[in-house]
Amino acid sequence: MKKRERKKKVGNVVFFPDIEKRLLEKGLEQLQNKDFKQAVTLFEEARKLDHENSDIHIGLVLSYYEAGYLQEAKKVAKEMLKEGIGDYIQAVDLYLMILVQLHEYDEIVTTIEVLLEEREVPIEKYEHFSRMLEFSRRMAEGKAVEDGQVDVMDEVNEFTEASRPLQLDLFTEGDPRELMLTIAQLSNVNIRPYLDQIKQYLKSSEGHPFLKTMLINVLMEHEYDKEVVIEKFNRQQTVEPTQLPNIHDNPQKLEIANMLNTQLEHEDPVLLEHIMSLVERHLFLMYPFELSPGEPRDWAAAYHLVAVNYHGYERTARDVCEVYDSNEENVENAHAFITKIEEISYPII
Repeated sequence: MKKRERKKKVGNVVFFPDIEKRLLEKGLEQLQNKDFKQAVTLFEEARKLDHENSDIHIGLVLSYYEAGYLQEAKKVAKEMLKEGIGDYIQAVDLYLMILVQLHEYDEIVTTIEVLLEEREVPIEKYEHFSRMLEFSRRMAEGKAVEDGQVDVMDEVNEFTEASRPLQLDLFTEGDPRELMLTIAQLSNVNIRPYLDQIKQYLKSSEGHPFLKTMLINVLMEHEYDKEVVIEKFNRQQTVEPTQLPNIHDNPQKLEIANMLNTQLEHEDPVLLEHIMSLVERHLFLMYPFELSPGEPRDWAAAYHLVAVNYHGYERTARDVCEVYDSNEENVENAHAFITKIEEISYPII
């Protein structure tokens, strides 16, 4: 077989292009699914490959925080401030959120005082920071309880929530990577103020399918039981989120995986792992729709073809059709669709 230029390689492992971006997306997915320890692992790997990426750092801070690793979260947030990674005020918000939970009120006072002295506080944040400064001074001096503030933890929780960066505006052009992080946090807040916007975005012919899947998952987590209209890839469906199957319990994925396992489990397990990564990502983008038309064996053959081409080998649909006993026309159509999905999978990252 004719070889083309190989993709990124570390040791004996060949990676698909932009692996750090794929790790970021997977990390966000795990963050939304509340698998915080797995999210930490993914974001840590991504940071090794791209240390300057602010979105990876924010994802790592949030994952550490939610997993209960507050000291680690503090260290990364402080690193962001020291090295100027990402938006300064957003990094300060994250840092203060962690300090509140650690009850490190002296550090909060110092941080906010520096902000105020340097006139770095936006107008809309001034009252919030001023209140937090006053409260932290009293806590640092041990006066909060003495003065009758019995519900100190209520105050602490209020500041924690207020420090979370959460401004949802789905239809305004901005940094889509920040939007992904914001959507991932919707699982932990009251979504009622955002419902109309979420439903409008889901039924819009515009919008990224990855973001739409994240929003559907948010509705499912909040047990939203009203009908919503979803449009993706020129297909439309009306669903009730509480009635949708778990995003990871996909019979189609299992059928395709069985086909691929039969051919590759012993012959090339590394290639099999990479193919399944593609399949899982694409089914996430498609959710709640399925890959169609074509039989599972046609899609297995098409994914096999895409993967070997990624690795630098030139093969045709006819080559893989013989292996999977699949329909050549269906495989070519599936291959074209997979290529289309790959083109839109990551422009937002």
